[in-house]
Amino acid sequence: MAKTIKDINLKDKRIIMRVDFNVPMKDGPVQDDTRIKAALPSIKYILEQGARSLVLMSHLGTPDKDAKKAQEKAEKSGLPFNKEEYIEAKHRMKPVALYLSELLNKPVEFAPSCMGQLEKVEALPQGGILMLENTRFHKEEKSKDSSEQDVLAKELAKYGDVFVNDAFGTAHRKHASNVAITKFVPNSVAGFLMEKEIKYLEPVSTNPDKPMTAIIGGAKVSSKIGVLDNLLKNSSTIIIGGGMAYTFLKAQGHKIGKSLFEKDYLGVAEKLLKDAEKAGVKILLPEDHICSEEFSPDAKLIKIDEKDIPDNMMGMDIGEKTIALCEEAILNSKTIVWNGPMGVFEFEAFSHGTAEVAKLVAKATEKGAISVVGGGDSVAAVNKFDLAGKMSHVSTGGGASLEFLEGKELPGIASLDK
Repeated sequence: MAKTIKDINLKDKRIIMRVDFNVPMKDGPVQDDTRIKAALPSIKYILEQGARSLVLMSHLGTPDKDAKKAQEKAEKSGLPFNKEEYIEAKHRMKPVALYLSELLNKPVEFAPSCMGQLEKVEALPQGGILMLENTRFHKEEKSKDSSEQDVLAKELAKYGDVFVNDAFGTAHRKHASNVAITKFVPNSVAGFLMEKEIKYLEPVSTNPDKPMTAIIGGAKVSSKIGVLDNLLKNSSTIIIGGGMAYTFLKAQGHKIGKSLFEKDYLGVAEKLLKDAEKAGVKILLPEDHICSEEFSPDAKLIKIDEKDIPDNMMGMDIGEKTIALCEEAILNSKTIVWNGPMGVFEFEAFSHGTAEVAKLVAKATEKGAISVVGGGDSVAAVNKFDLAGKMSHVSTGGGASLEFLEGKELPGIASLDK
């Protein structure tokens, strides 16, 4: 584990800190402050230790890419589109600075760029906070050319004597503001959020308390192959739900009707099932289904009490028999890792399976199991059912937690160790 802010003297030091304030925005105001609040313990600790100044930096979407997508969508619908107005509403950090100022009950200054802000940093009062503009307004941030990244990284390094990385959500990215900067700042350490993410995710990948149950859902097998492969090493049971379950059922020769599946990954699913059998890992697939004839929130709910799905229907959620099997596995576990929902939980009619699994994970946690929830959709699910507080840890990083569970080295963490 990398050094943290507790391992270094912060008094009278200028701190530059990478946070993950990539939060949903609508016409300025912050729509969901989960990620901002997750960084508050580190921010408050740094200020309490008597830091000379604190400079915060974050990305907020990917302005040009997001604007291009929004423009294409508007053009298809025949609606007017103004790129500058769109970027102003969705990608500027100033509203986030104002929001943070309210949370801290303390002024948070704003800098309109990441470059050329040394004078503004030096002018901060003792213990002052400055938030830089969106790092992704600079092409150097994500450049594939390391020398280009270094241009931005060197500039950012001028603003601090200590670099703190508390942005686990971008730890799987090799960018100027989270990796290249470590080459130019004397000390680089992790914040409390980064420390907490590693504390819970690392044992799941390496040496969990057993038995461990992995619950893997979501739409596609292709996005979860690495996770499944890595979790086979330590799991007793792997529950597979969501759209990806139908690829596995198809690989076993079952009828899946019009359900989503990945034809090119049938062989991969077959191999994973064989590897699990060899490793003595139980794979739990849906035994019954909640189906519909169309993919719609208003579709009629049809219960299918067996593994095979009729030709005119598609699987949308797991049924009661499958939930009962999940219950047995989950409640007998000492460690549970959950990545991906069990069905189309965004549609109320098809959210029952995911809700019941969330309740079971909460119940197992109450009994003493360690539960780690990672991945955007599973996090959205536990928040929707108001159960996030009943899990041991809910990760703030979708892609980062996925890659961590695959056993990959994350550049944003590895660079701190160096």
